[in-house]
Amino acid sequence: MPKEYLDEYQPLLIKETKDRKRPKLPNKSLLLAASAACIGGTFQYGYNISVINAPTVYVQNFINATWRERYQVDISQDVLTLLWSTIVSIFTLGGLIGALIGGSLSVKLGRKGTLLVNNTFALAAALMMGLSHSTGLFELLIIGRLLIGINAGIGICVQPLYLGEIAPTAFRGAMGVGTSIFITAGILAGQVIGLKELLGREEYWPILLSTTCIPAILQLLILPRFPESPRYLLLDKGDSEGCRKALKQLHGSVDCDAEQEEIDKEKSDSAGLEVKNPWELFADRSQRWQLLTVILLNAVQQLNGINAIYFYADYVFRQSGIPEDRIPYVTVGTGACECVTALTCGLLVESLGRKALITGGYTLMSICCILITLTLSFQDASPIVPYLSMVCVFAFILSFGLGPGGVTNILTTELFTQTSRPAAYIITGAVNWCSFFFIGMVFPFIVVGLVQYCFLVFLVVCASVAIYICVVVPETKNKTFLEIQNEFQSSNNKKASSDDTGAKLLSTAL
Repeated sequence: MPKEYLDEYQPLLIKETKDRKRPKLPNKSLLLAASAACIGGTFQYGYNISVINAPTVYVQNFINATWRERYQVDISQDVLTLLWSTIVSIFTLGGLIGALIGGSLSVKLGRKGTLLVNNTFALAAALMMGLSHSTGLFELLIIGRLLIGINAGIGICVQPLYLGEIAPTAFRGAMGVGTSIFITAGILAGQVIGLKELLGREEYWPILLSTTCIPAILQLLILPRFPESPRYLLLDKGDSEGCRKALKQLHGSVDCDAEQEEIDKEKSDSAGLEVKNPWELFADRSQRWQLLTVILLNAVQQLNGINAIYFYADYVFRQSGIPEDRIPYVTVGTGACECVTALTCGLLVESLGRKALITGGYTLMSICCILITLTLSFQDASPIVPYLSMVCVFAFILSFGLGPGGVTNILTTELFTQTSRPAAYIITGAVNWCSFFFIGMVFPFIVVGLVQYCFLVFLVVCASVAIYICVVVPETKNKTFLEIQNEFQSSNNKKASSDDTGAKLLSTAL
């Protein structure tokens, strides 16, 4: 066969061979392991964000009654607001603490081991919040919310790490979207269980807040049946036999060879390298673009306007003529909408790719920002405008769930190799929780100052990040971690070469 023929068609033959070897569906054991990790991981994050909204008035009444019993005087409105704000927002502080320790724990205890130990925070939090009413101690609510925040912070840091490392290359994107699917499922579950027909009545609020123990118990019962991350076993612990057994259980005997080969290659490539801490990752110039990318994406995930959408949702629904007592059910509809789009993202991420989905998502969100600004500005122009606003709200949520909501965590896993990944999750987790806290503090002032024109700020944010992704971020679909790293390093070398050439030309001219 002529050499020219081989040179031309060999890449196609290799690709065809890879496609033939690629399994059609993930192994059942892999799906169950991922579900077990998620139910006590990011599900808790979503659940505890939404479940606190339903008993707001009841908890405030409890605080007032407790204060009156202690001091024989009603609590002032300012102190009540301060205490309630502390109960709600200390979850964010706990999340930041959890994110800062999650990466280190995942190295010492393993990914699976950290997830299992993490449930102690959830069980302790459920006990504290459940006993607060019977003991007359509202301080237990503050402690409980801090503990469940730590649980959520560790979970959202370590669980995507576990999913990314147990998934085969062909399904890494779809498995990674499990993070987003279970966050949205948690939000939806919190909204549903908080309805008056279930646990949304005043006498049930301690039980409602203590239901956070259920996902923890489920994970403690199910996750021990599945293995530790194969990559952690081989690359961090040097356990070749354990890695092989884990791959067979998760991928099946037939499909584990290719993954074993990839992990072995990464091991030989990283021989002599130790796991980096965040400071070392910041100092590593070879990974500066990967780090900048995930920091930007995680910050923008909180600052892109999704919180503003939920803030304005009730107003838009009222303007559309929906009765006040039916608005909670429509809000459940927004949660269901986000859950469906996360599932859709999971189905599309391996066919369309990460870059297309996240760029498309931010582009559609930019368009929605313009339309929402217009419809909110002209609410009284026509009877149909409030309904258009409602459509825009759902369109924004759909766009977020289809791209940024589902893909961001996948990229954090894929852009780093084993030695850098835990440090990357510590950094991005801290950025995510700080951004969450920042938007919670600043957003009310933005709304008061700009009213509906606040969406023009989010327009700039969404459009800017869409352009950045188009220019800087490569497509990572069906690529190994080493291939992705090499692509970034090649891009860095080209930029460095371009900078050196420019400097030489400038010095020559001078």
